[in-house]
Amino acid sequence: MRNISIDSLDRTPRPVVAIGTDYADGQCLPRHSHRRAQLLYGATGVMQVGTAQGNWVVPPQRAVWIPPGVEHEVLMLGVSTRSLYIEPAAAPLDSDGCQVISVSPLLRQLLLEAVELPLQYPQHGRDGLLIDLLLHELQRSRPLPLHIPLPAAGALLGLCQAFLARPDIHQSPEHWAGQLHISLRTFNRSFRQQTGMSFIQWRQRACVVLALARLAAAEPVTRIALDFGYESPGAFSTMFRRVLGQSPSTYLNQEAAFPGKTL
Repeated sequence: MRNISIDSLDRTPRPVVAIGTDYADGQCLPRHSHRRAQLLYGATGVMQVGTAQGNWVVPPQRAVWIPPGVEHEVLMLGVSTRSLYIEPAAAPLDSDGCQVISVSPLLRQLLLEAVELPLQYPQHGRDGLLIDLLLHELQRSRPLPLHIPLPAAGALLGLCQAFLARPDIHQSPEHWAGQLHISLRTFNRSFRQQTGMSFIQWRQRACVVLALARLAAAEPVTRIALDFGYESPGAFSTMFRRVLGQSPSTYLNQEAAFPGKTL
């Protein structure tokens, strides 16, 4: 199925409904939720997914898992998607929250094939076996560290959102504590309680995840590094490697040579 809303297909008597959709560059899907769980795979482009719990950036050839009932909004940057809408009872991944996951070459091919199946595909035989294998392969996918957790509300949330709009690696916990008129000790404790990370870890994670979208758009590493406040591309690459385990150039070369290969 292609370019059809799940709303009109939600009650289809099948555990999985697969839909392929082409989006205009820059199209934003306003906050909404689905009764079914959703696997949102970007065959091309970059997706930015936001919920009350945080933000996720989904590079090309990766996917984001969205549990049933979770309100989310998505910014599409040159994206063509393949989505699975899965009945909650058949969902193979946890329903605690969203997560970006790796997509193996096999899973990618299964996703591409699934959108070509009839809506009410025969559950016994080749089509049903393909869906069963897809769910098994999805269960084997591993999460990727592309989540930027956010506080639930308040002044700290405002500071985090401002940082995401204009990331700057030189912003310090002392500066944020001063902005909130609290001691550094109180700030550090509160920040970890509300995000699950230290401020330094969060700052690094946010810069890497935000950089991925720009790398996927073929922006030079030097420009990204300077925009984020790094003194050199080398300093940015060191931080990038610390978070994702590889340099930006390795990441880009891997994407070009082996799209869909896990990080």
